[in-house]
Amino acid sequence: MIELNEAFAVQVLACAGQLGMDISKLNVLGGSIALGHPLGASGARILTTLVHEMGRRKVSTGLATMCIGVGQGIATVIARD
Repeated sequence: MIELNEAFAVQVLACAGQLGMDISKLNVLGGSIALGHPLGASGARILTTLVHEMGRRKVSTGLATMCIGVGQGIATVIARD
């Protein structure tokens, strides 16, 4: 399962295409455009959504990503038993 921060819709399409992501596992409840892109809290929103959906769907591995600005990014992998 993947939560990919979407500052712009085209950015998600570009990342998914370049990285070969399975779209059915990407932003399963909708992305930041649909759910919100709260200033200073995007990471908390993305990670919370990922962890809760992983538990609900019984998924063992997830990826949360965020753009930071000026071409930078950050990602974390979450593993559940």
